[in-house]
Amino acid sequence: MITPAFELTQDPDFLTVKIRVPYARASEFDIYFEGEDFKFYAKPYFLRQLTLPGRIVEDGREKASYNTDEGTFTIQLPKEVPGQYFEGLDMLTSLLAPKKSRSAKPLVEEIAASAELSEDNEEEFDWEVEQIPYEESSPPLQHPYGFGNLRSGVFQRLQDELSDVIDVKDPDQTPAEERRRKRLAAEAAKFEPDHYLADFFEDEAIKHLLKYKPWWIDAHKKMTASQGESHREYDSPPFVVFSEEEREQMRKLTNKSYLLDKRSRHHVYLGLIDILLAYCYEICVNEGDKNVESSWNIRKLSATLCWLEVSFSSIHDVLVSFGRRVLCYPLYRHFGLVTRAFNDTVMILQLGKAAVLKCLLDIHKIFMESDPAYILNDLFITDYCIWIQKVKSKKLAALCESLQKTTLSKSHMGLELEELEAAAVLVQEEEKALKAAGTVSKQQLLCSESETSDSEESSSTSSSETEGSDSDEQESSTSEDGEINSFQGTLREERTAPLIDCNGLRQGTNSSAMEVGDGKSKVSLQSMTPPGKLVEELEMQIHSAMRLSEQPEGLATAGCISQEQEENPVPEPDRFSEDVAGKGNFLEVSPKPNPFHFLCSTNEDED
Repeated sequence: MITPAFELTQDPDFLTVKIRVPYARASEFDIYFEGEDFKFYAKPYFLRQLTLPGRIVEDGREKASYNTDEGTFTIQLPKEVPGQYFEGLDMLTSLLAPKKSRSAKPLVEEIAASAELSEDNEEEFDWEVEQIPYEESSPPLQHPYGFGNLRSGVFQRLQDELSDVIDVKDPDQTPAEERRRKRLAAEAAKFEPDHYLADFFEDEAIKHLLKYKPWWIDAHKKMTASQGESHREYDSPPFVVFSEEEREQMRKLTNKSYLLDKRSRHHVYLGLIDILLAYCYEICVNEGDKNVESSWNIRKLSATLCWLEVSFSSIHDVLVSFGRRVLCYPLYRHFGLVTRAFNDTVMILQLGKAAVLKCLLDIHKIFMESDPAYILNDLFITDYCIWIQKVKSKKLAALCESLQKTTLSKSHMGLELEELEAAAVLVQEEEKALKAAGTVSKQQLLCSESETSDSEESSSTSSSETEGSDSDEQESSTSEDGEINSFQGTLREERTAPLIDCNGLRQGTNSSAMEVGDGKSKVSLQSMTPPGKLVEELEMQIHSAMRLSEQPEGLATAGCISQEQEENPVPEPDRFSEDVAGKGNFLEVSPKPNPFHFLCSTNEDED
């Protein structure tokens, strides 16, 4: 027989059961309901029994219809008490539970064997009955684990295969306190200050992840908005809606009851918070998408799953454990993600057990798709999915209130986070100060270099101006030299003209030396030679005039030399000393006749 898909809704007067039975024979179906029981049969589907949260009655108002296109039966059942709210209609696994026994007797009783029983009184042994070989019972292990500490011995034969799932080695022989001690030591050894500070200062990716909004944020906003309005419980729309896949998961779960003492229930509630915190971190950092790391993130961040932790004494211990593991193991190690997971867990608990069940079903699916992590479903998640459907809403609300009142800070982590951050900030400020000093020195260097270049430019400008003035002086000196040469020729004409007689011959008189130019250089006018040397003397005069005109710079040099000669007189060559010995003149006019004057006077005589 096949258990059909079904869902239940309600209004103030009726409970509506919608059953999907495709390919069923609609002409043959049976419905039974009375009090809290409901049964349905339509071959090959059989809904053996639903245990309803409220009582229904058969009074003639009940209705049933069949939609052939969808293949669904819709059955309306009158409520015994109109207006009563049936709680937990979406907890399908709990609805499939058999009716609770009203007996006060314990579910398990130990019956001592009667001494009167003997082999003679036994009935004939049935050889056809399946036989189970006798196994010697071993004493229970002292270190249980799993949901409600109900499991033990699971890892004895599977330690090698399950070493990647949990971190504790040989959990069956490891006491709870030793697990806790080893867990804290492993977290302290795994913590990396450099990784934490890198995420603390370079938090662009963290800020982006914190902006993600999972489905429970919108559901919580709707719930908060509806609280201000006056609605009856059955009129308010459901804030958490299960998908068809999730409904199928619930239908496949085997319903069972759990006998938990007070201490075990306490551990179950604290473990639930631990698992939800890890799940909220996973959803936030992956922005709702599942990947190959999803299973690792959830089980690694939950000490309940990874270390089989059963020694939590308070909600604060759970938060500290989760915070430490976030700062030690995953890719993003930021305290803001711890706070975000804490707030998300509070919202999920405020939405009620439907939201908690939806998260647990998602975790169950993630672990089922991960090869080594499926064992955690058998140890924890499957039992949590069944147990949460039977939890009283008041208990869950009280747990949420206690969680909301719990505070968590960086100082509680025991990793010296605040000291690390303060030291890193000081180092950062020192680096900024050094950079600022380097910038100032660099600016000063640039200013000095610019001043040096400006001075070089000014010096080059002054030198160019000096060169320009020198060239101007040279040009002026050149022009002055040209005037001096012309004046020299005129002076020569004036001085030498009276020395030539009418026959063109020079008179035998001595003339004094004359200064040429601006007093810097002197030219010796040698005595005229006989007429036979006229051409040679003329050539020498022409070469002398050409040298003075082509090399103007030589005048300054000659002037300096003549000035030095005046300060430090040096003996002149012999040809000057021979002619002017015993005389005060430095140069003496040559007694030779001037050929120009000779030619001029000759031409005048001819005229």
